[in-house]
Amino acid sequence: MDRRSFCSLTAGALFSQKMLAHPTSPSEKSHQLRFTQERTGNGPFVDGASGKRPHILLISADMVGPDLYHPARALSRHVRIPAIRSLMQDGTFFSNAFCTVPLCSPSRASYLTGRYSYVQGNSERSPEGLETALRPDDIIFPEYLQAAGYMTRQVGKCHVGSEKFIDAFGNNDQPWDRWSPPVFDDDDFLAYQRSLGVKPQKYSREIVFRMQDRTTPGNSTGGWIVQEDGKPFPIEAQYSYYLGKKAIETVESLITNGSLQRHPMYLQLDFFDPHQPFSIPAGFEERERELRAIMSYPGSWRAAKDRNFQRAPNEPEIVDIYRRYWGIYDPQQLIDYRVAYVLQMEIVDHVIGMVLKRLKELGLYDDMMIAFISDHGEMNGRRATVDKGVYLYPDIVRVPMVFKLPASASRAHATVETPASLLDLSQTILEFAGIKPEAKFDGVSLLPALRSGTGPENRSLLFFGGWHVGVNFDCGIQHRAADGHRYLYSYNCTSQIDELFDLDSEDAVNIIDEPKCATIRKELIQALGAALQSDPRWIGYWAEFRIARFNDLPRTQGDMQLFTIPD
Repeated sequence: MDRRSFCSLTAGALFSQKMLAHPTSPSEKSHQLRFTQERTGNGPFVDGASGKRPHILLISADMVGPDLYHPARALSRHVRIPAIRSLMQDGTFFSNAFCTVPLCSPSRASYLTGRYSYVQGNSERSPEGLETALRPDDIIFPEYLQAAGYMTRQVGKCHVGSEKFIDAFGNNDQPWDRWSPPVFDDDDFLAYQRSLGVKPQKYSREIVFRMQDRTTPGNSTGGWIVQEDGKPFPIEAQYSYYLGKKAIETVESLITNGSLQRHPMYLQLDFFDPHQPFSIPAGFEERERELRAIMSYPGSWRAAKDRNFQRAPNEPEIVDIYRRYWGIYDPQQLIDYRVAYVLQMEIVDHVIGMVLKRLKELGLYDDMMIAFISDHGEMNGRRATVDKGVYLYPDIVRVPMVFKLPASASRAHATVETPASLLDLSQTILEFAGIKPEAKFDGVSLLPALRSGTGPENRSLLFFGGWHVGVNFDCGIQHRAADGHRYLYSYNCTSQIDELFDLDSEDAVNIIDEPKCATIRKELIQALGAALQSDPRWIGYWAEFRIARFNDLPRTQGDMQLFTIPD
């Protein structure tokens, strides 16, 4: 026997003896340390699931402001979203949920990783050197699900770098990594349209705002569409409908090939709508007339018009940049936008209803966890702006968040008012799936709140910005003050003007200079300062903030250069 054969036999014998001496029971195996990447040991987690795992569906929409869903908003009472409201009824609605950054890429990076993200801008506008996509060694929560045996699938928008979605959802995933929808260059979508005998879309009525000279055509926000030959454009050929149909086909395929008999499913359906540019098909003519009859202007738009759209004394410069960028000088155009925004959301809800109906027909709905979120909110005409940006305002940091648990799970209340964050999404889903990552997260699991109907009232949440239409590396905090009210404080790095908003206000104004708010202002400044100082990731903000707001912060001694002395 040669040396190589002897070594092979000896190693094999020792390995076999070890396996015989220490057999692993199924329960031990399920609770042992596992990894998202077994070969490298990356992404360690403890798999503590016992029994059958639940199927999970995450539905995200893009840029859903509180006007469209929040019961405290007057307009929401006129918005027809029966599918989303059914999820609220069957599940739990977090009425004070927030994103971390009111921009697509940074927000998605945060809730997919469960951490405040280093991504501070969207790739389309950022300069060389600014991170706009997740790094290869980041782990997004669907990777844990995949490693634990879930069949992970995704349909729709990505916008955090396609590489991470390929890691999480497999080589067959088709994530599109940009802010705008691929309605003219998604080959599968165009083939689907042709199969319906429908030609590509064009606008029959387009909402085009004005540049700051108030004459030159500026930004298009889309509008109502027809086929390129002028014929009506059916909803079945609209892009959100296509994504919903694709999600249904994904589920049906997993059933047909037997995968769902052997594995739980995690499906992520990422809509672009109701983000502008809008694409409203035929069939909504009567609904449009109904909405026009009730639609009004926000008071803050009227106030901007009364100032001839000039910057208010207590507004930071970045808000004026966005106001001039959008150019909503024509009141009729603002009504057009607000009507189109509602219609686009109702289309999303129609498609969600179609998906939920099919899940019920397949016998999956009752036993699934289903979550509905948006990546950020929308101004919807307030301050004479729409969309969102690198400033902080209640309507763009507030997001819808709904969890529907399986029918067998206990649930205390239909609405939870205590603060929640998109950071909590990953922890909630992973805990429900019996997965405990060995990693640091900034969110918390909301399962206790789902079961008890309440959570910690005094929870503070941080926000930040960076690079978009303008540049403003702002930071801020959501905090319940001593008076019992929740406020949003914003420190704008590019302005001498800070902002303080009452989070319960429907058309919030900056109240930071009001004498009665002096104590609240100082309380929130100190809360933000304590948060920035406590985490090394925020040191760049803290370095400036402690100088700019020196008089409102507790006195500290030490080298302002952050000189490090070895222990």
